[in-house]
Amino acid sequence: MPSLSVLHPSPLSAAYARLGEAYPALTIGEPGPDEATPEGDGWLPAARLAQDEAALDAFLAWDEAQVLRDYGQRARPDVVASFGLHRYAWPACLLISLPWFLLRRVPRLSVEQVALHRGTGRMAVRTGTFACLPDDPAAALPGARVVADEEALRAEVREAVAEHLEPLLAAFGPRMRRRGRALWGMATDELVEGLWYVARLLGEERRALRELELLLPGATKPYAGSAGFRKLAGPDGEPRATRDRVSCCLFYTLRPEDMCATCPRSCDPVRAAKQTALAAS
Repeated sequence: MPSLSVLHPSPLSAAYARLGEAYPALTIGEPGPDEATPEGDGWLPAARLAQDEAALDAFLAWDEAQVLRDYGQRARPDVVASFGLHRYAWPACLLISLPWFLLRRVPRLSVEQVALHRGTGRMAVRTGTFACLPDDPAAALPGARVVADEEALRAEVREAVAEHLEPLLAAFGPRMRRRGRALWGMATDELVEGLWYVARLLGEERRALRELELLLPGATKPYAGSAGFRKLAGPDGEPRATRDRVSCCLFYTLRPEDMCATCPRSCDPVRAAKQTALAAS
């Protein structure tokens, strides 16, 4: 398949291009007006995950097989479902958060506008309307919706991510044995940690920390909790950012001795060592 983003640039393409350069494991393409959203040959429309039980079963079978292959044991069904949602929601949040962070443009993307190809790390996005600030050169383009100021644009990010994830949380939730606040806690973590990670690759971690604190200060329903960054001292004495996840990713059920760097169960010295190793890699 040709590179969709090259053939059909949009007001968001520059952000998606920078993502691909910084994180080649995820490539975003944009179908043109006369192209269908990819389906088949490894492509799965996100709408099918939300609406089709058989498609969701097949999606989670991939995660179940990956756990068995990588860890030599089977995971509980709720753990598999949690892994599966994470592996969709983490990049899906970036489809919205990264154009906001880099371009101050916030797309509205329904599940019908997104497809993914797990085998190659590609996503296809049918971009349409987007919010932007009054002084944005793209404000005069078709599909642009001008909002008053930065806080209004942050509200657009929160609403756009919630709108996209809500049907997926409803589909995955029963399999994860989670509902309500627990599901939106996971959405909070995916939104924060995806942008934090990519901003670090782009050399803009410090700005991302400030922006995410403003985006999710807490009490921003339906999200649960806040960005919640704090400082810890690394082995070299340099302060490093960390946070406590609102939700649990359940990785400890496979490797209790190898918890995530932002797990609430993890002590600060372990977190600092993990951060140092991540920075070195």
